[in-house]
Amino acid sequence: MNTDREKQPHAGCTIGTDGRITFDLPPGAPEGQQLLLRLRPKKGQPEKTVHVLDLEPAGERRSAVLDARAVLTEGRWDVYLLREPGSERQRLRAGLRDLRALVGGHLRRWPAPLAVRTPYVTKDGHLAVRAWLRTAHAEADGIDVTGRSMTVRACLHGASLQEGAVVSLRLRGAGATVRTVEPCAGDDGRSLSFTVDYAELAAGTPPGSGVWDISVRPAAQAPLIRVGRLLDDLADRKDVVVYPTADFGGVALRPYYTVDNDLSIEVKGQP
Repeated sequence: MNTDREKQPHAGCTIGTDGRITFDLPPGAPEGQQLLLRLRPKKGQPEKTVHVLDLEPAGERRSAVLDARAVLTEGRWDVYLLREPGSERQRLRAGLRDLRALVGGHLRRWPAPLAVRTPYVTKDGHLAVRAWLRTAHAEADGIDVTGRSMTVRACLHGASLQEGAVVSLRLRGAGATVRTVEPCAGDDGRSLSFTVDYAELAAGTPPGSGVWDISVRPAAQAPLIRVGRLLDDLADRKDVVVYPTADFGGVALRPYYTVDNDLSIEVKGQP
């Protein structure tokens, strides 16, 4: 017996290495239908940005292509079906997603500005696209955690390390306390590694708890570039990639990925 959920229209998608996304609807989709991508507004804010794509014949199926040159504002884009131009929207459930082109994304060099799109399935089973759009990016290639420190390996895209480069750890909240760490630069001018001493970070965190956001300043006076992990097929890392907690002098520290897949360190004192 079919449920209402099973009766909802659905679509699969394939993404290329250049960011082009092809959306496919199953056989039987009539002519004149369109796909609409809507930038999910922040809570309490009105809808501002949409992209409408025509569905064209593709064998027995119909497909719509989001070109790599179409700029998607950073955020989450929900995918809808329009039965005809201007008709009421219907959320599309997620079909098969071919994301193989994204798996090795961290191994290639990305131009500036960095534009990343990752199709994914929402918690309620609908199709959506997570987009990042950044002037430059520092991709975390690996994190080694011990009981006393953590060492991060990263690679810059859209920037290179120059004289005066530092890694910046900024404590969220009033006062904006900042600690800096000198990176160890690779021969290519883009790869780097750095180690964060947990004792120093714990000492610099006010009683209670705090979160330190990690960025790279590639040269003296240059804008900060956030460290994160964006260049693969995982749209949401926070609850999937979990690092161990270190207990240091009654303070618990752990690196984690934020809801935007950026890298931060959480510090929690004993109650």
